[in-house]
Amino acid sequence: MCGIVGIVHNAAGKVDRTLLRRANDLITHRGPDDEGDFCDDFAGIAMRRLSIIDLNTGHQPIANRDGTLHIVFNGEIYNFQSLRETLERDGYPFKTRTDTETILALYEKYGARCVEHLRGMFAFAIWDSEEKRLFIARDRIGKKPLYYTMQNGFFAFASELRSLLVWPGVDKAVNPKAVDLFLSLQYVPSPHSIFSSIHKLPPAHTIVYENGRANVERYWDLPMDGPDRSLSTGDAQAMIVDKLRESVKLRMISDVPLGAFLSGGIDSSVIVALMSELSSKPVKTFSIGFDHEDFSELPYAKALADMYGCDHNEFVVTAEMAEILPKLAWHYGEPYADTSALPSYYVSRETRRHVTVALNGDGGDENFAGYIRYFALKAMRLYDAVPGPLRALAYETAKHLPEGEAPLGLVWRAKRFFRSAIGTDYVGRHLKTLCYFAEEDKAWLYSDSMKRALGRREDDAHSAAERYLRAAYDRSIGQDYVNRMLYVDFATYLPECLMAKMDVASMANSLETRSPLLDHEFVEAVYRLPGDWKLKGLKGHKWILKRAFSDKLPKSIQKRGKMGFGSPIGPWFRGKLKRYWEDRVLSPQSLARGYFDPKSIERMWAQHQNREWDHGYRLWGLMMLELWHEQYLPDFKGF
Repeated sequence: MCGIVGIVHNAAGKVDRTLLRRANDLITHRGPDDEGDFCDDFAGIAMRRLSIIDLNTGHQPIANRDGTLHIVFNGEIYNFQSLRETLERDGYPFKTRTDTETILALYEKYGARCVEHLRGMFAFAIWDSEEKRLFIARDRIGKKPLYYTMQNGFFAFASELRSLLVWPGVDKAVNPKAVDLFLSLQYVPSPHSIFSSIHKLPPAHTIVYENGRANVERYWDLPMDGPDRSLSTGDAQAMIVDKLRESVKLRMISDVPLGAFLSGGIDSSVIVALMSELSSKPVKTFSIGFDHEDFSELPYAKALADMYGCDHNEFVVTAEMAEILPKLAWHYGEPYADTSALPSYYVSRETRRHVTVALNGDGGDENFAGYIRYFALKAMRLYDAVPGPLRALAYETAKHLPEGEAPLGLVWRAKRFFRSAIGTDYVGRHLKTLCYFAEEDKAWLYSDSMKRALGRREDDAHSAAERYLRAAYDRSIGQDYVNRMLYVDFATYLPECLMAKMDVASMANSLETRSPLLDHEFVEAVYRLPGDWKLKGLKGHKWILKRAFSDKLPKSIQKRGKMGFGSPIGPWFRGKLKRYWEDRVLSPQSLARGYFDPKSIERMWAQHQNREWDHGYRLWGLMMLELWHEQYLPDFKGF
């Protein structure tokens, strides 16, 4: 696990090694164990290393036999040993025991198609000094990040956005479309970044840069040849257990101490159960909760840990721990507002005090339809069959329900359901179930200058966020309804929000995290299963996963519903974080940014304080936008 940076100039003799090393130093937290760089007349590449495999001979960059190719690599390739054996039979003379050198050998043999052989998480760059060609690849699911910029005369890349800002000529102009997408989605999706001049390479894509041009191509997607109903449900359950056990076993290979995150939900519980079966020692498990009981899963995590005799560790997040938020804003490099970033950072920090690698349950919801919104979206299809007058009556009734209930409460969910179901198709409904600020909210939220910067017209059929989701939905034509829902999240929310959160939270603490449920071979096999085996009716979320592991989990975990990994931010903003929010978002400096109508911000804050409406998640998004500005563009005053 590492961080990588690099630059390629179109003309010889321009690589500034001092700046290359400065860019590399900015990601020291990603790799505190080692560093290295390579420069020639056209290119410079560098890395920071967190040593996990082959502690003694894994120094990067690594060159091929004749020194014409050099690679820097961030990630882990779980099948590299079998790949290496094949390459050795072909006569490739390995100098190290690393997965990094295996990638380089595959590139020599297969060129850009080398990525098709890799099973793991990765972002890597290979510089071909003979052909003056740079090849960059990012893993299928989007576990490892990669930012890049093309300027007049050079192309630069990095694991984190801030490393690109060291190069002269990289403009810090804010991308208004990125801000707009952030306020809808809580993250900035690829290929955008917060800066107009910087882009993110999407998951499952490669870049070839040569002769001053960059060619970006997709090399993988979820299989669209399903659903496969040739398996019985019993055979499917056996397949799930076998493939997931293999995935866990591969991810337990490590030359350093290893443990697991344990939330108390079914996904991480399944991973810990399999780890316990595969390990000769008690598995080290790490759980985090809150001082608000409604948001804490610690009792469920302890039940699973006790069942398997784990070496269990618990931590509690309180409002006072929000003092870390400016540091988080610095690490993310662009606005990011998933509230679970805070507990994710702390569980990573505490886990790193005991181990260097931690397995997690990421991907279970996207594989097996675990989110509450999947129930809601499926129920809306039934709602469409209700006669129009009854639907209108239900909507009018919901409008008059009290507004002040906290998110996730029954009344709040009912109002959100009916608002989402009215007058739109699946994509519009999907967006409404997850967005922070809907388009009708932005009409009163945005200042005139922000509206002008976006170039928004009254007759625009769809918002930027809706077009983004619709592109994913349209690619899954032919799949059943549940699998289409899952595809949208696999292509958007999972890589752009959840993977970004975990990568930053863990690497900020020099911790490697591995996700067995996101092994691409496992994901492909599960995606081919019928959607109604994943979301059974309107109650059976993760139906087939629970059946597959019914003998390995406590009944309390099998029967509980989806809780999520949220934070009690609504109460915090009325209590211990009230002054913190006011001092930042209501400050003259913040209001002068020019994005928003100040009176609308003040009205929203008053509604929250008076319990007229719980705006907790929206307020968090506004706060994280301001904290990002304080770290990166404190003097910004609008477009």
